[in-house]
Order: sequence, then structure tokens, then C-alpha cells
Amino acid sequence: MKRVLIGLATLLALAGGVAAQEPPRYQIPPDPIARILDTPPQPLVAVSPDDRSMALLGRSNLPPIAELAQPSLRLAGYRINPRNKGPANSRVQWLTSLAFQGVDGGPARTVTLPKDARFTNPVWSPNGEHLAILVDAGVNLDLWIADRDTGRVRRLRAPAVNATFPGAVSWLPDSSGLLVRLAMPVPFQPEAPEVPAGPVIQENAGRTAPVRTYQDLLASPKDERLFERYFTSQLAVVHLDNRVPRRIGEPGLIWESSVSPDGRFVLQTRAKRPFSYVVPARLFPTEITVTDLNGRVIRRVADLPLRDDVPPPFDAVAPGPRDVQWRSDAPATLVWAEAQDGGDPRRPAPVRDRLFTQAAPFSAAPQVLVDLPERYNNIEWGRGDFALVYSGTYNTRNETRTAVNPSQPGGPGRVLLRRNYQDRYNDPGAPILRANAQGRRVIHFTPDGQGLFTTAQGSSAEGDFPFVARMSLADGKSERLWQAKAPAYETVVALVDDAGRQMLTLRETRTDPGNYFLRDRSGDAQPLQLTRFPDPAPQFVGVTQRLITYSRPDGVKLNGTLYLPAGYDAARDGRLPLVMWAYPAEFTDPAVAGQVNNRTNRFVRPAGASHLFLVTQGYAVLDNPTMPIVGVNGAEPNDTYVEQLRANAQAAVDEVVRLGVADRDKIAIGGHSYGAFMTANLLAHTDLFRTGVARSGAYNRTLTPFGFQAEQRTYWEAPETYTVMSPFTHVTKIKEPILLIHGEADDNSGTFPVQSERFYAALKGQGATVRYVVLPLEAHGYRARESVMHTLWETVRWLDQHVRNAPPRTSMAGGGGLEGAVAPR
Repeated sequence: MKRVLIGLATLLALAGGVAAQEPPRYQIPPDPIARILDTPPQPLVAVSPDDRSMALLGRSNLPPIAELAQPSLRLAGYRINPRNKGPANSRVQWLTSLAFQGVDGGPARTVTLPKDARFTNPVWSPNGEHLAILVDAGVNLDLWIADRDTGRVRRLRAPAVNATFPGAVSWLPDSSGLLVRLAMPVPFQPEAPEVPAGPVIQENAGRTAPVRTYQDLLASPKDERLFERYFTSQLAVVHLDNRVPRRIGEPGLIWESSVSPDGRFVLQTRAKRPFSYVVPARLFPTEITVTDLNGRVIRRVADLPLRDDVPPPFDAVAPGPRDVQWRSDAPATLVWAEAQDGGDPRRPAPVRDRLFTQAAPFSAAPQVLVDLPERYNNIEWGRGDFALVYSGTYNTRNETRTAVNPSQPGGPGRVLLRRNYQDRYNDPGAPILRANAQGRRVIHFTPDGQGLFTTAQGSSAEGDFPFVARMSLADGKSERLWQAKAPAYETVVALVDDAGRQMLTLRETRTDPGNYFLRDRSGDAQPLQLTRFPDPAPQFVGVTQRLITYSRPDGVKLNGTLYLPAGYDAARDGRLPLVMWAYPAEFTDPAVAGQVNNRTNRFVRPAGASHLFLVTQGYAVLDNPTMPIVGVNGAEPNDTYVEQLRANAQAAVDEVVRLGVADRDKIAIGGHSYGAFMTANLLAHTDLFRTGVARSGAYNRTLTPFGFQAEQRTYWEAPETYTVMSPFTHVTKIKEPILLIHGEADDNSGTFPVQSERFYAALKGQGATVRYVVLPLEAHGYRARESVMHTLWETVRWLDQHVRNAPPRTSMAGGGGLEGAVAPR
């Protein structure tokens, strides 16, 4: 009895000790990381539709965790703030200041906002004279208008806006007012606990309905009621002269709405019951209608059922009309696509998709615009005789651009080009668009009408040098008219004049932050600098950056960007601890997989939870060492995922050791999301790394059985691939320490927090060295200041312990601590 009493007393003492422990607190990373993170970010810039003005939008820095702790609801694939009926605070970066500046130079005109005002959703009017913004009023999102010429701002006398679905505010074509989804007069009420009336039941009666993993779905009748309560809105026209808003139709779950270019009709997409617990709102039963401005239904375009049975392949779509839109260059013409293969790309079909068009008054039968042998992706409108249709096939990574004549529907179309859309070196560029009189974006044609202007990154082995080109409408061939030159990376934001000679550009170099310039593409005149944004992280000055290239044994070329600390001298400082931060990608062509991503002409500064902060702590960082997973001639890339991943990593390690910058015994691997999955696999299948840092990853692919990342096959079609690729299967092989970090509210498809939770439990159960950090309230990416700071503190601390200050490894398979090659496990 005495022994029992002593044991009980000991247990009580231990329990008391545990209860008295301080809970973990957020930590601050070492200097200068915190100072860099607290530097105000550079403004965003929104160019007016006429390309004559810029709105300079000051933005808030990392929000406090208290902001993420404000009430939010996760419903039907969305996260909202129930107080103001807008996106949840974790979803929005608030804007805090506003100024207007002409692209012809001169000082910016600052707009005086109410004290401590914050806003979101800036939208230019078609005439470029006004900017609409949604101002956070605490319990509402109010619609305000800023005047470009006077700098004055005013609140429109309209009910609050419901911005739970995106695109809640859009301008009328004549700029006299806006189409707005108004909030219903339903105040926020904290939800009291509810006694269930019965179980939640889902049932399937033999119907094949594979569904990928989605987050934030409805899960109960209570969720259904909340969804209807907070997402229901009233469509209305709100005039700038503050007339009483003109209501359009009945309230509903309106998740898309747009006015026709002539301003006479409204295209509406509304969700309706029965709702689903397995797919988000965009796949709920849906009505697509055209109404007049009084809400009278003119045309019922589609009444779509629940779409929870779309096949797994990436080119699969739901049957029926989809991508319904207004033709941008016509007064009121609808265009949409319909699959001709039942939506399943595995079915043989000479026509995959058919595009239809129908003009007002919508009484005539729809006309076929063009038949496509591939899946329709997008269309760029130009003029009455020219539009450009994009289609493609995922399996081959093929993209086709077809010229069509909208005035002669039903023609076969002319193929202007076919290409591998992953081929960066040979990208001819995308059409440059400009706003027409109704504010719709249309193709910018050359003055002779025989070509169109395009722009692209201009990627090459020497770096990215964006260009402007003329593409012939006759044969699709391109002629470059202007291209950025070393040492600058300069993108074309807009062509200011009809001839495309004056360009608004965003220019940066390795040492100069991005700023806006007005330049003549002839190069005869000195560019006019319009903005002078400073370096947000001067502490990073002196960090050296270089491209390194190498190959794996099968000849696939690889590359990465090597960052070394400021003042580093190889002869004096010797080899450094090094961190590789990577993200695998799948390809069908080894030559394309081997293309260089050369960023040496880019202005690079760390932000958020960036791994580049490690350079300030004395680490070398190999950023984005390419990890291609290649499937040739129809082979599935993932069937050799582990072998190719291992070869990629081995080649990268060998190269940084050969260069003399890294000690083979002091290299870590890290990544986010699919990069975290990669990290765990490399620790399981190689002895190349001393430790790993895995953020927000998925580790057990049986929990994503209907496909993941670039894998289209289901678990039951490729069980061995799913099993071999899952590091959860191989926890007994993970002998190196691993740091797992995951947002408690991860919203990314497939990376449920339970992935890290179960992986940690498996590792712990096998005696691994592992630390598991859950960031409260955080989603897939980390937003709060406290979370970002703590993530970097954890990372630096972990790497110092397990890499920089770790003792030499005494033995490794294949001599991993030596200069020789490392054998796989």
C-alpha cells in the first residue's frame, strides 16, 4: 500500500508540474530578420483601362494574429468574415493608402482617406476617371468612389456590399454606376451550440462519383443555413449620383454577375439547393440566366445539376454549358463551351469541345463558333473578324491557338501555332490586351491590322529578358520589336499608344528594386522614371547570387540559384552549411525539363517566411534546385518518382560540394507543400541530408485517392505508385531529424493538417527525431506576423542544432559523409 501511495503522490506531483508549465509562446527570429519583416511593403500599382493613370495602393504589412482570430466561417469552399460579409481576414491583404499618378510623369496626387481606413477590391471605371473601393466599416463593407482628377473620395449612399463571393463590384460600361451585390440586412450573430436533431447521412446508390479532396466544405444542416444566410445577396445597380439603387431580380446565392458590353443585360450565375457535403459551391446545382436590368429573365442559358461526378483526369469537365461569358467586342453576345465527349477525355472523340455563340435578343438558336479537337481553355476577343481560341491536352502539355472569325461562325478555324506550354524558351508570348470604350479587354492589333502585339518572359539560358513582338494574323509567325537588355529585367505593363511605340514598363536589376518607367521602344529617348520605390531590405545588399548548372546521370540538365552571405570569401571562410529549398515538377520532354530558370537579373529580397532569410544567418542557400520528374513517350512520370528525385538531389549535392561552398556533411533539404512531400521522401530514400524542414505537406497519398499534384490516376488505378511515393510508408527509413510545420487551418486541397499530425505520430512511434509545430489559425500559407516570425525562429534554431552545430556523422550508407557518392537506401 505504501508503494501505491508513493506512486500516486509522484504521479500527482508530475501532473501538477505539467499543469504549471508555461504554454509555448511565439518567438522572434534573430536579427536582421525581424527588422526586414517589419519594413512596410512596397505599394501595389493598378493601371487605368486607358493606360494613362496609375493607382498607387499602399498595403498593410503582416497582420497580427489577433486579426486572424476574429470570427470567420468556412463554408462551401470559402472562408468569410461574418461581421462584414467579405473574405475572412486570413484571405485579404488590406490596402491602407491611395494616390493617383499619370504615366506622363509629375507628382502623385494623394487621396485623403478617413483616419485608419482600410479597403480592398480597387476597380477602375472604364473611362479611367474613378476608382471604386470597398472600405471596411467593421460590420459592413461600404462602397466608396475616389476621383482621379480631384483626389477626393466619397461614400456612395448604398447598402453594404456582400463580397463573400468574388467579383461583387463591377462597373457599368458607360462608367455611370456599378453592378453590385448588396448584403442582406442580416446582422452577425455568434452561433450558439446546437443540439443535433439526428445524424448526418450521405448515400450513394451505385453512381460513379469520384471527388478530389476539398477543404472547408459544408458538413451539416447548420452549415447549410449559415451558407444561405451569409452568402445570399441582392443584385443592384448603384449610380454615382446617389440615386436609389436599382434592384435586379430576387436575392439569391449569386456567385457570378456581369453586365453586357452595351449595358442592357446582366449575366447571372446562381447556386441553389440541394447542396453537397463533398464539393464546393461552384459545383452545386447552378442556374445561369440573362436578365434585363429589371430582373426579368430573357434567356435561361443552363440549369446544371450537382457536379460531383467529374472524372479524375485533369482535362475532364462537367457536361453542359460552361465558361459562359459575354463577347468583349460585341454589344450583347453570349459565348460558352460544351464538351462533346461527355466531359471525359478518356473517351475517343474527334471533337472534344464545341464553342457556341448567341446574340441578343437570344431568340435565334445558338450558333457553333468552332469545333475543337482538344479541351477549350480560353478565348481572347479582338474584332468582328478575329478572335484567338486556346485549347490543349494536359497529357502531352500541348497548347493550340486557333484563329476564328466570329462574323462567320461554324468555320474550322485556322491553327496559328501549337506548342508545349512548358517550353519557356520558345514561348511566342500572349496577346497584349487593351480596354475598349466599354472597359472590356480586347486584343491590341498593329496599326496595319495585319498583326497583334504579344509579350512574353523572353526566357533563355542567359536569363529572362521580356519582349514585345508582332505576331502575324496570317501565319502566326512572330517578329520581336523590343526586348529588355542586361542587366535589367523589364516587363511590359501596357502599350500606351495605338502604334505600340510608347510602353509602360516595370524595370528591375539585381541591385535596383522594381519601378515603373515610360519608354519609347525605339530607344531614342531616355526612359522616364515614374516611381521611386526604395529597397525594402537593404540588409540583403552584398548577398551574392549566381546560377549554377549541372546534369544528372541520364543527361537531364538541372540548375539552381546559389545565394551566399554578404562578405563571404571562399578562401577565408571555407565551406558553409547549406540549405536546399525545392519543389518538384512533372514534364513530358527532357529538353524542356532542362531549361534554365536564370534569375540573376532579378531584384530578390526575402519576405514572409522565405527560406532566403537563412542567408542572413550565415547559411548558403541553393534556391529552387530543379527537381524534374519526366515521363517520356506517354510514360507516367510518377512511376519513377523516387528514382528521379534521388538522382536530382544527388546531382545538386555533388555540384555544391564540387564548387567548394558546401560541406557534404552539413546540407539540409526543405520545402513547402509538394516541396515538403519531396523533403520527407528524400530523407526516406537517401542519406544526402542532415535534416529536413517540411512545411504544410502531405505525406500519405492514400488520403488523396482521386489524384494529387500532377497525378491523374486514382489510387486503385496505380496503387503501387501511391504507396511508393508516400513517405508515410517509409517512416522506418527516416533516420535524420525532421521539422514539420503546418497551419492549423490549412485550406489547400490535399494538405489537410491531419497529414502532418499522422506523419508525426508515425515518426514518433518509430523513434525518429522530429518536431511538429502547428500554427494556430493559419492556412496553407502563413500570414500573421507572429506565425511568420515563429516559423523562421523554428527554422533557424532547428538548422543550427542539426546542421551548423551537428557533430560529424560517423558512418553512412555508401560513405555519405565523404566526398564520394551517396548510395540510396
